Amino acid sequence: MLKVSDAIALFLKNKNIDLVFGIIGSANSHIFDSINNLGYTKIICVHHEQAATMAMQTYFRVSGKISAAIVTAGGGSANAITGVMSSWADSLPGIVISGQENLRFINSMGKMRMYGIQGFNIAEMVKNITKYSKMVASPEKSIYELEKAYEIALKGRPGPVWIDFPMDIQGAKIPNISFKKFKPKIKEKSSVIDKNTLKNIKSAIESSKRPVFWLGNGIRLSMATNRIENLLKTLPFPTILSWAAIDILGNDHPLNYGRAGVYGNRSANFILQNSDLVIAIGTRLAIPMIGYEHSELCREAKVIQVDIDQTELDKISDIADIAVCMDAGAFIDSLLANFSKINNNFFEWKQYCSKLRDKYPLIGPEHQDTRNYINSYKFINKLSEYLNENSVITTDMGTALLSGHEAFEVKLGQRFMTSTGLGEMGFGLPAAIGASFAKDKSEVICLNCDGGMMMNLQELQTIVHHNLPIKIFIFNNDGYLMIKHTQKNLFEGRYSAVDEASGVSCPDFGKIANAFNITYFSIDSWKDLDRKINGVLEEKGPVICDIFMDPEQFFHPKLSLAMNSEGQIISPPLEDLSPLLSREEFKSNMIIDPHDKSLKIID
Repeated sequence: MLKVSDAIALFLKNKNIDLVFGIIGSANSHIFDSINNLGYTKIICVHHEQAATMAMQTYFRVSGKISAAIVTAGGGSANAITGVMSSWADSLPGIVISGQENLRFINSMGKMRMYGIQGFNIAEMVKNITKYSKMVASPEKSIYELEKAYEIALKGRPGPVWIDFPMDIQGAKIPNISFKKFKPKIKEKSSVIDKNTLKNIKSAIESSKRPVFWLGNGIRLSMATNRIENLLKTLPFPTILSWAAIDILGNDHPLNYGRAGVYGNRSANFILQNSDLVIAIGTRLAIPMIGYEHSELCREAKVIQVDIDQTELDKISDIADIAVCMDAGAFIDSLLANFSKINNNFFEWKQYCSKLRDKYPLIGPEHQDTRNYINSYKFINKLSEYLNENSVITTDMGTALLSGHEAFEVKLGQRFMTSTGLGEMGFGLPAAIGASFAKDKSEVICLNCDGGMMMNLQELQTIVHHNLPIKIFIFNNDGYLMIKHTQKNLFEGRYSAVDEASGVSCPDFGKIANAFNITYFSIDSWKDLDRKINGVLEEKGPVICDIFMDPEQFFHPKLSLAMNSEGQIISPPLEDLSPLLSREEFKSNMIIDPHDKSLKIID
């Protein structure tokens, strides 16, 4: 005889899941007890269920091993949804195991809004944000459903799964031989580019004079980052990266020309828009990358998009000339198998790209300090000099996200992670916790903001409890800086609910650090910056370091609004970022004809 909760614990052991995140409740207490009794899987107890499902993500990103979040019924399950949605958006696998009310309440009250005390149909609720969700209705199907969910989570485009266990199912004992086993159906997508598509790709490459690779996180998800170097030796194209793939090439790689997008590097946007061939591998080409107007993107380029998800290809079918639905790693392998090193070195094109990279470095004149405050872009760029090639960096949203992905100089071997799909405030701290455990409780740099810190502040205790050496840099800008700029654009600068004066305040983080017994630093000028950063990094345990920045600092460069000669407010194409260049300088950077919008902008 085997108790179902003991079988769940054995399932985790059999899948080598040695660490999970969760919070105990009455509805999942059987599962906690069995895991602890078996002694294989360690449960990291967080203080909010969304932190468990967020930490689960970065644990996988850093270790490559799937983890789980174990939550209770009612509010425990509801709280976990934000992190699950984030995992779904960013294609990150994880298993959520939830406790549920007893089956007799579900059977007798299942048509009601709630059943038992806290019960509701969580499996149905999360159906559209998971790859698979199921409530286990019989003890015999317990392991079958877990094995099926595990297989689905990792197959194809990865993602989260959710298995819900009523309390009486968890506590049931049945003969071991009665547990049904899941047998996966073997049906893999083709790992070879079809002959006609390959012919068209070859023709596009051979006729190209200004090719670009646009590499995304799908390459890492397909475990193919080790093939990038060989790809760029075989096809030495200038390369740009998505934000989610910022760390798959070092900034010092000669073919790395930055990160394009609405908040992209100015040089990367010029290079993308002046290319004649774009091969996008494993990137969703989401709005923050390509902007809102498809017709303005890569106007003279042939676009080849490679994605494992056909719906992502369909999304931009008006842009992609060749759409390839296959695994990113399999596509790279197929390219390497069909191309020897090409003779064309694209000397003039690379010369143009390098000239732009030198002309528009990560830190430009738009990043000067204002009102005697430290500029966040300059600070992050400086901080990146101090970190070694093994550093792991997580970011929250707002300043940490935008300044981080614009200005951080990545060294090959570093990991740099954020929530790019959902973009939820509060991600930074749980992400740092998951990443630290994935590296055996080693140091993680967490770039956070005063607003983002308040969303999951309780996880400071998780950090302290485990003495995780997480170094938290807080960009202190009196509230929600991104929304301040939104209100400037939309409402003539009328603020509401964005800073202390308009209804939102954040605490003194020095006092917060003292309350949690965390070492505290603050930086409000460049004086003693070296000493203080070294002090932060030399501490053995957790640290909070406030960076006091201009509460009105702009985020530049970015795709913004401009006025044309006819007095109209317009949104320029992707290559025309603000602060706007003089029209003479802008036109000097263009190989293709500038868009009419750009030509009509008032200088």
